[in-house]
Amino acid sequence: MAATDLLDRAGTLHAAFRADVIAGLSARPRAIPARWFYDHRGSELFEAITRLPEYYPTRVETALLAEHAGAVGRIAGPGRAVIEFGSGSSAKTPHLLSAIAPAAYVPIDISGDFLRQSADALAADFPGLPVIPVEADFMARVALPRDVRHLPKLGFFPGSTIGNMGPAHGVDLLRAMAGTLGEGAMLLIGMDRVKSPAILIPAYDDAEGVTAAFNLNLLHRINRELDGDIPIAAFRHRAIWNDEAARIEMHLEAMADISFIVAGQRFAVAAGETIHTENSHKYDPRGARLLLAAGGWTPMREWTDPDGLFALILAEARPPETAP
Repeated sequence: MAATDLLDRAGTLHAAFRADVIAGLSARPRAIPARWFYDHRGSELFEAITRLPEYYPTRVETALLAEHAGAVGRIAGPGRAVIEFGSGSSAKTPHLLSAIAPAAYVPIDISGDFLRQSADALAADFPGLPVIPVEADFMARVALPRDVRHLPKLGFFPGSTIGNMGPAHGVDLLRAMAGTLGEGAMLLIGMDRVKSPAILIPAYDDAEGVTAAFNLNLLHRINRELDGDIPIAAFRHRAIWNDEAARIEMHLEAMADISFIVAGQRFAVAAGETIHTENSHKYDPRGARLLLAAGGWTPMREWTDPDGLFALILAEARPPETAP
C-alpha cells in the first residue's frame, strides 16, 4: 500500500473514531463501539486476555481447530484463499493453514501496525504462501487484493467476534462477508455458547485485571488521539450478564461526578453512570444456525467440545431460498 493510501486510510479511521466517540458520549445511555478497543496497545492487551486461565474461548476454540481442521480441509479442498476477518495476532490461523493447502492468506484488521507485524511473523512460518495483509474495517464489504479475487475463498472468523454485535448487526456483518467472499465461498466461524454466569463473568472480569486494563485503555486512546482529558482513575471496569439478551456486557462506570473535554466538547458524567463498551452475545445451536441463515450462509458442519462451551461452524454462501 502506498504511503498516500496509508495516510488517507489513517485520516478516515481517525474521523470515524472521533464521530463514534462524540456520538456515543452524547447518547443516553452512553455507548462506544467495541471495534475502537483495538489500537496497538488494545490489541496487545486482548492477546494477553486470551492467555488467561479464566478466558476459556481461545483455549477451547484452539483445541477444536487442532482436532477438526483436517475435516475442514477435506470439505473445502485445496487451493482456496483464506480470508481472516479481524485477524489480530493470527495465533489460531496456523492450525487451519496447515490443514487445507491454501493458495493465499489475507488477514484483515483495523489495527494496521499490529496487522503487519502479525502477517510478517506468519509469513516467516509459511514460506512460499502469499500473505497479503489488508488494513480495513471488515464491518462493511472489503475490496480484496487483485491477486486473490479469482480464487475460491474460505473466510475465517474465529473468537466468537460475531457475538460483539447484536443480532441485527450480526446479520449485516454476515451479509457483508458474503459480499466480500462471493457466492460459493465458505466461512469457518467460531461462536460462543450460552452457559452459566459462573463461567462467563470471570472470563470477562479476570482476577489479574487484564480485562479491566483492556476496557480502560479505550479512555487512554480517546485522551491521546482526540485531545481528551478524561480522568481515567475515576472509572472502573464492570462485566454484567444480561440474561434476557443472552449476552455479557462490559461497561466503564464513573465512581464520582466528573466532567471532561474530548475533541473540544465538554461532557459531564454522574457517579454510577456507565459508558457501554462491549457486548458478547452467546448462542445456542438453533440460534447460531438461524443467525447464519439470515446472513446468507448455509451451515454445513458443526463441531463442539465435550462440555458444549464453544462451537466451530463451517457454512457456505448460497443464493437465498425461494419462498414457497
